[in-house]
Amino acid sequence: MSVLMVLRVTLFYLLLSASAAIWGVLMLVIAPFLPYRMRFKLVLEWWCRFAIWLTRRMVGIRYEVTGLENIPDQPGVILSNHQSTWETFFLQQIFRPQTQLIKKELLYVPFFGWAYALLKPIAINRSKARSSLQQLNRIGGQRLRDGMWVLVFPEGTRVLPGSPIKFTRGGSALACANNAPVVPVAHNAGEFWPRNGWGKRPGTVQVKIGPAIYPKGADPRSIVEVNKQAEAWVNKAIQEMQAG
Repeated sequence: MSVLMVLRVTLFYLLLSASAAIWGVLMLVIAPFLPYRMRFKLVLEWWCRFAIWLTRRMVGIRYEVTGLENIPDQPGVILSNHQSTWETFFLQQIFRPQTQLIKKELLYVPFFGWAYALLKPIAINRSKARSSLQQLNRIGGQRLRDGMWVLVFPEGTRVLPGSPIKFTRGGSALACANNAPVVPVAHNAGEFWPRNGWGKRPGTVQVKIGPAIYPKGADPRSIVEVNKQAEAWVNKAIQEMQAG
């Protein structure tokens, strides 16, 4: 990176951290007295919009979205590939209101993590796979019934661009158990906001939203089929991005 870019990235992180602290403190005071949808808008959606705006202005990461017409009226399960922090901010703007499957440790992040706890996230201990899956099914099902989208990164962790996509079945099982649509999402954010380190590269993130996949049952075969369809669509979309 050039010296100018190093300075811009440093300033970006300072502003992002300061905004999270200020926003988190304010929301801890205000949000508990608000209904959930307003709480989501204030605590998460608006701050995430600011984070995406700051990313564009300070480090030159823009975005293009295709497939918005594929989003169904009925809230469902979003299955997205996971390459960076960028998509965790951005997808809050597209699917709302939304809850997310997250690592429990994120709720311990000072200020913003504490405020985020007010948004009914599905916080799991990743070292306990069986109880985590049960928690996703139980809490995620309730969130869907409450009219909320559920965002799941079925790779389980951030993956380097170009790496093979392999989805776990938890998100698909949740959708099948609740007869909810699955919406596959593909992006290449990791090319500009890498998963490791603090460097950034200007460019345009491509975000592609695929056609909704509707479960045909809640049996194991249906879960496997939904998962395969979502995984295949995301893999194909990413390959198309890499090709040109």
